[in-house]
Amino acid sequence: MQMNNFFAGLCFVFGAIAVSSTQASPDIQSWETRQGTRVFFIENQLLPMVDVRIVFDAAGSRDGGLPGLAMLTNGLLAEGAAGKSAQQVAESFESVGAGFDNDSLRDMAYVGVRTLTREQYMSTAISSLADVLVQPDFPDDAFERELARMKVALEARKQSPSSIAEEAFFKAVYGDHPYAQPAGGTEQSLGQMTLQDVKDFYQQYYVASNAIVAIVGAVDRAQAETIVNTIFKDLPAGEKPAALPAVAELGEAETIKIDFPSKQSHIYVGQPGMRRNDEDFFKLYVANHPFGGSGFSSRLVETIREERGLAYSVSSYFSPMREKGPFLMSLQTRADQTDEALSLLQSELSTYVEKGPERDELDKSISNITGSFPLGLDSNSKLLGSLAMMAFYDLPQDYLDTYIENIRKVDRNDVRDALNRRIGVDNMVTVIVGNGG
Repeated sequence: MQMNNFFAGLCFVFGAIAVSSTQASPDIQSWETRQGTRVFFIENQLLPMVDVRIVFDAAGSRDGGLPGLAMLTNGLLAEGAAGKSAQQVAESFESVGAGFDNDSLRDMAYVGVRTLTREQYMSTAISSLADVLVQPDFPDDAFERELARMKVALEARKQSPSSIAEEAFFKAVYGDHPYAQPAGGTEQSLGQMTLQDVKDFYQQYYVASNAIVAIVGAVDRAQAETIVNTIFKDLPAGEKPAALPAVAELGEAETIKIDFPSKQSHIYVGQPGMRRNDEDFFKLYVANHPFGGSGFSSRLVETIREERGLAYSVSSYFSPMREKGPFLMSLQTRADQTDEALSLLQSELSTYVEKGPERDELDKSISNITGSFPLGLDSNSKLLGSLAMMAFYDLPQDYLDTYIENIRKVDRNDVRDALNRRIGVDNMVTVIVGNGG
């Protein structure tokens, strides 16, 4: 899943009711099981459904020397479990109208289910989820099939200038840090990966002490505890993995030019940005909004696209992760306009870091951010993502309650200070992919 807008998934949602920004968030209950699993739970009796998501620190950052291993392991969980074939596993969910989902990103991997709460439906859905999580069979044929699919996806990435640029950008920004590795794997890693590697990864990372559970829906606390106990009763406690290393700051600028047969140049410019629980999170998020994070009303679009016609799309964003995720500016421009577009992008950043936003830009951005916040308050599934994010990144339990207040109290001095401390305009990685490279 790619994060073009780093704030996607952070909006607070409750049931199917749109609420105003002045209303309090729903009551979040939390506890820790005897095995060390943290649980975040919101009861919402509006609809007879419940969403469950189990998140593990078992994503691309844990691949070690085999990029793609986390993704492959996560993708194989439902390809046969508890003696059932992949088709039978799918039918066990479908027979009660339940939906299973799973994914593996750079920081987190997860499995989950949405089900009706009537007992005969919910019990089947939850037990099927437990089978997938606790008793995956990892069949040989499924391993070969999923590995082949990842190899095809790798070849497709080699034909995509944006994918080439992204991979080169992460490698240059993160060096030997785990974030540098492509989550989808490399030709070398996919060529040497074995089924035993998958099984070893699963046994190390898919354990109770390395899990977080988010539950939202029409169940009470006792039912939520039963759901957790049913899923985790046979999952080993295991151990939490060691903390990821800190991300090193860039010591100097670097420009990487990659030739590609395209009429456009794809340009990525950036550096390490911030952690998800960063003390400057709200300042930097508000700072980016008027610069390149607000779509057609942003400075970058207004200057580079509208006034100069140098790009169809241009944007900037922070992608905060457990350690410093990137601050990234990107644009696509005609090959013969590459130098001009890049020079203007760099000039706009330097000016913005030095002076910050105008007062009216900041006021409009804060109004836009806080005004759009309630638009996300419309589904259990969105709230589920927010709860999982809060737990995974150790955010305070009142995060949703205080979010708008924290946005509103950011002022111009805060923005200028944060930009000057955190953005090194002379230490950027620049990647250019295309005939202009």
